[in-house]
Amino acid sequence: MKPTVIVSGAAGFLGSHLAERLVRDGHRVVGIDNFSSGRRENLRTLRRSPDFTLIRGDLTQPLALPRARAIYHLASPASPPRYLEIPVATLEVNSFGTSQLLAHARRCGARFVLASTSEVYGDPEVHPQPETYWGNVNPIGVRSCYDEGKRFSEALAMAWHRERQADVRIARIFNTYGPRMAPDDGRVVSNFLVAGWKGAPLRIYGTGKQTRSFCFVDDLVEGLRRLGTSESFVGPINLGNPLEEVTVGDLAEKVQKLTGGRSEIVRVEKAEDDPERRRPDISKAKEILGWTPQVPLAQGLASTSEYFRALVAEGRA
Repeated sequence: MKPTVIVSGAAGFLGSHLAERLVRDGHRVVGIDNFSSGRRENLRTLRRSPDFTLIRGDLTQPLALPRARAIYHLASPASPPRYLEIPVATLEVNSFGTSQLLAHARRCGARFVLASTSEVYGDPEVHPQPETYWGNVNPIGVRSCYDEGKRFSEALAMAWHRERQADVRIARIFNTYGPRMAPDDGRVVSNFLVAGWKGAPLRIYGTGKQTRSFCFVDDLVEGLRRLGTSESFVGPINLGNPLEEVTVGDLAEKVQKLTGGRSEIVRVEKAEDDPERRRPDISKAKEILGWTPQVPLAQGLASTSEYFRALVAEGRA
């Protein structure tokens, strides 16, 4: 019998890719989503598989869940426009939702893999960011619903691990991109590619000198899979691509060329609490998981660009 794995947030960008990988690896996957930010079209391939089942439900409410060997908890808005629209729900899914899944994991002896975020580092004063860095987060700023929600979910997972012997793994995910990002996701790669294929301005918030390190979704899923099957390391562990740290201005120029050069690059007011630099130290991931990203930015951007080109052409962006 195939082992059962639960993936919360299965209709999301990252959740759908992870669920597909787990099905390919021989698991029966039970996805959970309330579609507050997930999209049904992301499940198109999964719905054709007899090894995928969807539970439409809200993790902040009691849910009847099957026994499972592992639980990957990805349910949470991750794009700024989404969590700024529903800050209370964002905090609740990272608190009540995390608690419900931890309790279920403990009951059935499942491994619990938490998808945390580099946002726990806030606007970092240490660069690159190692897991030992405690961060520089504004706890009452507009982004705090996500930043502090994830920080709390990490604290909760560690409390369950220490007090109740829950089998926990914690991943801190850095900027990830790829096909299936929502066109109105609000993150820089999707913003630029949609605007570029429409011939609209590429809007840079602030000076454009702020940096990001972008990890292609296939690489990130491989890192999560390896963490989920690691035998001893609880975490947290950084998963991201430190190899090509680029400024937002440089990214805009790359996208401008990739999409035909019709879009003007313009600068607008900086977003509140937007980090100036972001780059992971992945020494632990290399040593413990044997993991390093494989997809160069140029290759990943080209693949993602084709996805958004098709959406724009079909009038779906």
